[in-house]
Amino acid sequence: MSGRARVTFLGSGTSHGVPMIGCTCAVCTSSDSRDTRFRPSIYVELPDLAVLVDTTTDLRAQALRFRVMRVDAILFTHSHADHIMGLDEIRRFNAIQNARIPCFADARTASDLRRTFGYIFEADTPKGGGLPQIELFTLAGEFCLGRTAITPVPLWHGRRIVLGYRFGPFAYLTDCSAVPDDSWALLSGVDLLVVDALRHRPHPTHFSVAQALAVVERLRPSGAWFTHIAHDLPHAATCAQLPEGVELAYDGLTLEFAL
Repeated sequence: MSGRARVTFLGSGTSHGVPMIGCTCAVCTSSDSRDTRFRPSIYVELPDLAVLVDTTTDLRAQALRFRVMRVDAILFTHSHADHIMGLDEIRRFNAIQNARIPCFADARTASDLRRTFGYIFEADTPKGGGLPQIELFTLAGEFCLGRTAITPVPLWHGRRIVLGYRFGPFAYLTDCSAVPDDSWALLSGVDLLVVDALRHRPHPTHFSVAQALAVVERLRPSGAWFTHIAHDLPHAATCAQLPEGVELAYDGLTLEFAL
């Protein structure tokens, strides 16, 4: 479809968040607001609906800070705690919109959500206190939300397959350590790329900065932003060392693109 989309980074940090509890390093005590990082998530405003990618532990604070007023659908990348444990906050959007919210995930993540949040799905759960009202759908390939085609992109996160998502020229690839051979074709022609870059040192389940740069070099987007950033990477100093067109993302960053 035609039209414009807007992406807001609700969080660009790791599962610990930045600053980390009990840490007094230069980044955790930085006065640069870009060094304060909620858990990783984005909010995508399409021409006809608004999409949340993951329900992080920080969802309530993210929604208040960045004035998220509506959620028409939720896409889950995977079921690690930092990406799902804010699901209960969806109750407020149910009340605002007076509607259930469709949620989309791969089969493993959908199964994990049903187990972790059994009280949402079990018919005999007492209704006092309110429950998130969601409809959970299992993904099996490209699908449409409203009039926009969305492509799930399988990625390796250590030994587990998780999902990135592509919206037209924009791709969001968080929590990944490798791109499967078949997924490169799904990313062909991407113009705006967001990719995991935890730190400079190697990690078993996340790209390092050098590995993320290799992904950028292969795909050659016009712009690239790194996310899921640890406290090892100070924003300003790291960006000064990156190639032209590549930056660290930061909470509150917005990008716009044509669909």
